Amino acid sequence: MIQEKTNMKQSIRALAVITAAAFVLGAAGCASSPNNGEKTKKGALTGAAAGAVLGAVVGYQKDPSGGALRGAVIGAAAGGALGAGVGAYMDKQQADLDRQLAAEKAAKQMEVERVQQDMLRVTMSSEVSFDVGKSNIKAGFQPSLDKVASVFSQYPETKLTIVGHTDNTGKEEFNQKLSEDRARAVVNYLIGKGIAAGRLTATGRGELEPRYSNADAGGRAKNRRVEILVQTPPQQG
Repeated sequence: MIQEKTNMKQSIRALAVITAAAFVLGAAGCASSPNNGEKTKKGALTGAAAGAVLGAVVGYQKDPSGGALRGAVIGAAAGGALGAGVGAYMDKQQADLDRQLAAEKAAKQMEVERVQQDMLRVTMSSEVSFDVGKSNIKAGFQPSLDKVASVFSQYPETKLTIVGHTDNTGKEEFNQKLSEDRARAVVNYLIGKGIAAGRLTATGRGELEPRYSNADAGGRAKNRRVEILVQTPPQQG
């Protein structure tokens, strides 16, 4: 029993040391690789730390005397590589979207944001994409969606969730259905441009998730939008 407690304390100390080392090594790598995207760097750090923790736990279960330390080292290396890989993939996809949609972004018709390490959000203003109260994509906006589809076709690993949103004008039931119909319209358009249906999900949030105040016309206009959440699925070890 005494030996088991000693082994456990040693493993905990080893875990703390190796996790801290993972962050230090990751930070050093970032400093020496200025060309890497910021999200890629953060992904490597996060992946290394998470890998160290998981590796230590698994290693301790297999070998209480020293498995935690060995597992943490292996896990940190694998997790760091995986996190950096996901970050680089999304960095490149974001850069391509920014380049293709430069005109739309300048006109404030579309927005591209990194909201998580493994997720982008492309926001399309309903003012330019749909007529009021309608779910048919405007002909004038279709070239912009063509650009989006051309980028997504180059990144088959990402899953796309299309989310419709409205302001709070009118009946809640109508707004909910309108948001769903607009999301489905975008999904169908992307499918027509060659994006695999299995990558796409449509959902509507109606007036439930405003990003701005609905108290004035400007805020309501910004709340009328369709978002494309671009996410890399969990990687298998």
